[in-house]
Amino acid sequence: MKITREYPGLVEDTWCFRFTGSIESEGSIEIDLGDKWLVLAGSLKASQGIEAGWGIEASQGIEAGWGIEASQGIKAGGGIKAGWGIEASQGIEAGWGIKAGWGIKAGGDIEAGGGIKAGWGIEAGGGIEAGLFVRCKQVLTFKFYLFAGVATWKRATGDEMIIEAKRVDGEVKYGTVRLLVLL
Repeated sequence: MKITREYPGLVEDTWCFRFTGSIESEGSIEIDLGDKWLVLAGSLKASQGIEAGWGIEASQGIEAGWGIEASQGIKAGGGIKAGWGIEASQGIEAGWGIKAGWGIKAGGDIEAGGGIKAGWGIEAGGGIEAGLFVRCKQVLTFKFYLFAGVATWKRATGDEMIIEAKRVDGEVKYGTVRLLVLL
C-alpha cells in the first residue's frame, strides 16, 4: 500500500497530513508525502514493513511485522513494535514501549514511557529515556545520557530499572547496569 497526498481522508496541515482513523495493510506501507509527516488519530499497522519518506506519528501505536523506517522521526502515543528493526534519522518516541526483534537506531533521542527492548543492539545519536527497563543482546550506544526506571506513573523497582546489554557505550545516569556474557 502506498500513501500519497491523494490518499482518501488525508487533510493537509502546515507540517503534516492528518488522518482521523487508523491505517492497516496486509502487506507493506510506503508513505510518500514529500516533506510532511503522516499524523494519525488511530494506529498504523502493516503485516510487512513501514517506510516513511519523512516522519510518522500515531496517537495509538505503530506496528510492523518486518521493519519501521522514517527519514525523520517516529512517534506513537501507544507502543512501537517491529519484527525486525526500527530506524529514524531523528528521534523515536513512544508513550508506552518500544520493541524490535533486531535493532533500534535513532539519529536523536529514544524515549519510551515503558520499556525499550531489542533482540540485537540499540543506538541513539542523543540520549535514551525509559520509564522502565532498557534491554538488548549486544551493544547499547548513545551520545548523551541514559535513564531507565524513571516512570512517573508507578514506582519502578528491581528488574524494571535494569539496563541490560553485552556492552554499554555512554553514561548511565539512572538505572542498574547488568552486562550480559553471551557464549
